Amino acid sequence: MKRPCLLIFGHGYTANAFADYIRNIDWEIFGTTRNSQTADLLIKKGVKPLMWSDGSKIKSVINRADYILHSIPPTEIGDPVYKRFSKAIMSRSTNLSWFGYLSTTSVYGNHDGKWVDENIPVNPSSNRGLLRVKAENNWSNIKDLPLHIFRLAGIYGPNRSPLDKIRSGKAQLISKPGQFFSRIHVEDIARVLKASIEMPSHGSVYNVCDDSPAAPDEVLDYAAKLINYPDLPKV
Repeated sequence: MKRPCLLIFGHGYTANAFADYIRNIDWEIFGTTRNSQTADLLIKKGVKPLMWSDGSKIKSVINRADYILHSIPPTEIGDPVYKRFSKAIMSRSTNLSWFGYLSTTSVYGNHDGKWVDENIPVNPSSNRGLLRVKAENNWSNIKDLPLHIFRLAGIYGPNRSPLDKIRSGKAQLISKPGQFFSRIHVEDIARVLKASIEMPSHGSVYNVCDDSPAAPDEVLDYAAKLINYPDLPKV
């Protein structure tokens, strides 16, 4: 029997955590990358590397993929995956079981500290948020694509946490009155993605975040106290 096939576009921090989380599942997993060093790391994780430059090979995997995770951020010239592979994905859409797009909560813009959920209209106040909205809309317009949009809050985890920032000696307490935002641990993102694949809901949008928004300086100050670190410099 054919093993389920997962294609991951981009292998940054979140995609790597997801690959680690599902590495013991009997899936055939492919991941795109632009450099050979990352390709070697993917092989060690049980992921079959696809060089970004080899478009024909990537298209051949798209043509037999059951699940696709898109984790590459858009640039000023657009979404690189959409620009290069949207036609191939469109042709495969009716045979895909799941397509996940990693977006960001910045698509909502500034709400002055008020709560935001998935029912709030997008209103990006940054260029980064605007590019994400355009990418979301492009994928939403593909007929029959089993799209799931994950709007991620501030990501933290191993080697990328307030504790790591403090230990590096680069942490500063920058007070911005009225600025609060939620966060999400990278392993929790991996769990959410796996749960969505197991129970897909086509067309769904999920805000992937905790429900404890806090000011950046409060989080750093709390982390410093946990490890008995001297008072952090204030800016």
